[in-house]
Amino acid sequence: MVGVAITGQASAAEVKVGFAAEPYPPFTSPDAAGKWVGWEVEFMEAICAEAKLECVITPVAWDGIIPALTSNKIDMIVGSMSITEERLKTIDFSDKYYNTPTGIIGPKEEAFEATPEGLAGKIIGVQVSTVHADYAQKYFGPTAAEIKEYQTQDEANQDLAAGRIDAVQADAIALDAFLKSDAGTCCEHKGNVKDDPAILGAGVGVGVRKGDAELKDKINAAIKAIRANGTYDTFSKKYFDFDIYGG
Repeated sequence: MVGVAITGQASAAEVKVGFAAEPYPPFTSPDAAGKWVGWEVEFMEAICAEAKLECVITPVAWDGIIPALTSNKIDMIVGSMSITEERLKTIDFSDKYYNTPTGIIGPKEEAFEATPEGLAGKIIGVQVSTVHADYAQKYFGPTAAEIKEYQTQDEANQDLAAGRIDAVQADAIALDAFLKSDAGTCCEHKGNVKDDPAILGAGVGVGVRKGDAELKDKINAAIKAIRANGTYDTFSKKYFDFDIYGG
């Protein structure tokens, strides 16, 4: 675990921040020394500093991250989790802190579009327990050969690179990071899927337990503050050449 100490706040209560225990560049990934780095790490550090919280990164398997929150093993989720009506039945969310499109990638030598017709007869890889898995099952499941679920996004990407599946659906920024890697030279962006806010959500928020209004209010105030004082834009420009906050 990596602590984010807040100067002058030695008495502050420790807040365990749940991260998915897997690389998800450019948002979160461990470096050679095992330290977590990336855009979402810097976002977490910024809101914890602003809210004067002593935050500790606590890696958790993605498909167990909501149960970890509801069972008090962690106190909040900073893991590119989309705000959806289904998840709101179990946990609460902060205000949105970024919002990006959902994309489809596939082999460069194959021409197809990110539509049910374009993906007909194909094996599509998605990460388990994500909005992308739900979306692919609804829109592509009836015509695809298979919607194949993986424990991690990296496993889906690697199977695509190896030719074991035909396409992958995920966050467009995360897919772009893969395409820019050595493993991603096989493939290209085929387009973004048609939006469905009921499944894909209304942006990404910090997950908190139901009833934890005090922490939620601190996070929302911190998000508003780092947007207003320029901190958000400063660290975002290190990773992106566009506004990740979205509309």
